Amino acid sequence: MLKYLNGYNARLQTQVQALIEQKKLGDYLLSRYSNIHKYTTDKALYDYVQELKNSRLKSSPPLSKVLYDAKIHDLKSALGTHTFVTRVQGGKLKAKNEIRISHLFKKVPEAFLRMIAAHELAHLKEKEHNKAFYKLCTHIEPAYHQLEFDVRLYLIHLEHFGKLYES
Repeated sequence: MLKYLNGYNARLQTQVQALIEQKKLGDYLLSRYSNIHKYTTDKALYDYVQELKNSRLKSSPPLSKVLYDAKIHDLKSALGTHTFVTRVQGGKLKAKNEIRISHLFKKVPEAFLRMIAAHELAHLKEKEHNKAFYKLCTHIEPAYHQLEFDVRLYLIHLEHFGKLYES
């Protein structure tokens, strides 16, 4: 029933299940994250992710595009995507890095957006979800693991009760 918490210990899952049954999961999230971010356009999102990249991953490849994607709606498989495209143009290789974040994250707390951006930025250097990847995630966002857990709680809330944050 708590598919977003597979791999977490049973005690923690039981606590979350109790919050759901008491209809208090939303209250828990609102007590920790009450304000939604202001990065609602693709340009604002690009600037936000670019600033995070420049401050935490100075030597990583450039980003050509960052945007909200309404086609990312299967949250079981992705909250965001990163693509790396290489094309030959006039005898030269042109590389493009793109990050797409689910449109469901247009109206969430900034911390949730930062966690997703950190995750996708980490893929610029580490393609696989391995130890080095998660180390890079925590370099970009020190509270990465807590935020990832809380985003999972938010996804559970969406599934059971609908949107929590409205503008």
